Amino acid sequence: MSHRTEEIPQNDHDPTDVPADVPADVPAAGPDSRRPDDQVKPPSGQPRPARSWAGVRHLLVRLHFYAGVLVAPFLLVAALTGLAYTFTPQLDRIVYGDQLRVERAGDEVRPLAEQIAAARAAYPEGTLASVITPPGPEDTTRVVLAVPELGENQRTVFVDPYTAEVRGELTTWFGSTPLTTWLDDLHRNLHLGDTGRLYSEVAASWLWVAVAGGLVLWLGRSRGRRAKSARGVLLPDRTARGVRRTRSRHAATGVWLALGLLFLSATGLTWSQYGGDRFGRLLDAANGNAPALDTALPGAEAPAEDHSEHAGHGGSEVAAADADPADFDAALAAARGAGLGGTVQVTPPADAASAWVVAQTDDTWPVHYDRVAVDTTSGEITSRTRWADHPALNKLSKLGVQGHMGVLFGVVNQIALALLALGLTAVIVWGYRMWWLRRPTRGDRPAPVGRAPERGAWRRLPLPALVLGIPAVAALGWALPVLGVTLAGFLVVDAVVGAVRRRRTA
Repeated sequence: MSHRTEEIPQNDHDPTDVPADVPADVPAAGPDSRRPDDQVKPPSGQPRPARSWAGVRHLLVRLHFYAGVLVAPFLLVAALTGLAYTFTPQLDRIVYGDQLRVERAGDEVRPLAEQIAAARAAYPEGTLASVITPPGPEDTTRVVLAVPELGENQRTVFVDPYTAEVRGELTTWFGSTPLTTWLDDLHRNLHLGDTGRLYSEVAASWLWVAVAGGLVLWLGRSRGRRAKSARGVLLPDRTARGVRRTRSRHAATGVWLALGLLFLSATGLTWSQYGGDRFGRLLDAANGNAPALDTALPGAEAPAEDHSEHAGHGGSEVAAADADPADFDAALAAARGAGLGGTVQVTPPADAASAWVVAQTDDTWPVHYDRVAVDTTSGEITSRTRWADHPALNKLSKLGVQGHMGVLFGVVNQIALALLALGLTAVIVWGYRMWWLRRPTRGDRPAPVGRAPERGAWRRLPLPALVLGIPAVAALGWALPVLGVTLAGFLVVDAVVGAVRRRRTA
């Protein structure tokens, strides 16, 4: 990286022109400037700074700085891996086109029984877990097999619905192809298992903190007319130079991305390891879970459990042998008669006392998630759950996950996620560039990076902010454990570094 003297003239460190994200009482960099932490402690008789609401801004400056410096690497990795995952539908078609796609040959498709027979003739291992009908007229039927040696994965056989020709097979995980599964694991845990999931939870836990803090600081700045105009908030300042130009790009871009980034943070936390557990407890307490489908057949001795949530993922592993392929057609016909259109997943019962389950799996808006339990002997619908009857909290969670994965609104959703990932990457790069540009460069020992905002801003907070803020932060740390632990770690390290520096100064 080139020296910054071409961008920042020597007078750019005018003490009267301090960047908006640095408290006004922090001295400008110069040959004799020292960090506030290294400065000599004022005499004991000197009064401490008065408490005021300006202390909140000083605290936000320091929090935003440390979130940007220490958490930004996690955010950058999440943005880049998420960008790669965004285009998995197109990548799947390129890599697995022979298995996923067919040429449409008329309007009539072969019975499921015939397609299943062809799949089982080619791949007799394991047992039938479910069958997924084609999402579109040029898609294959998926016959999902539970194979013990594959563990939680499945073997999915792809069949041409018009000719019953087997197009191939793939080892899938929750319906995802090997490529999609690999990119999903990369984004979720960097292929490091449960330990790796901590990285993505750190990113999701701190993303909303960085966004909210940055918005407050940028919207609350008070210098100049531009700071109070909509143009000054939404667009970078082209007349600025040096660190101010970089900061205006960083902040203005962050404003445009704010809602999308907050959405990604919230939805990512819902299925995180620790924060997701807290969210699950909230759903249980608020009765916000999806309604259960009663799969017990009338007159059965014991009620059966609902296995439809695990359909296609080894949920029928308990079956000792395949169900009658003809019953798949009977269950599908009953579900179609009940109004279940589009692509559906047909799952055989776990035992003789249970019903078949047919579930809609349309994740594109407007979504369809109705489910029915079918008695194939009589062709009757024994139970039903409707998407319209799901609790509001469950709907928001379900739709949020689909939006986060880029499937809710199709290509538009993918483009929006790609722009968010690229924008977040740019904001992070500009943030580190600001840190580097603000380094003291005049003197015998130029610093490699900029100065941190001053320590001790909490001492300036008004008492109401302390009384309300401490319990709020404690509650937030319980709700988001990874955020709470990392924040406590930052505070401990910060306190230790400050104590060491004060001792050296003394």
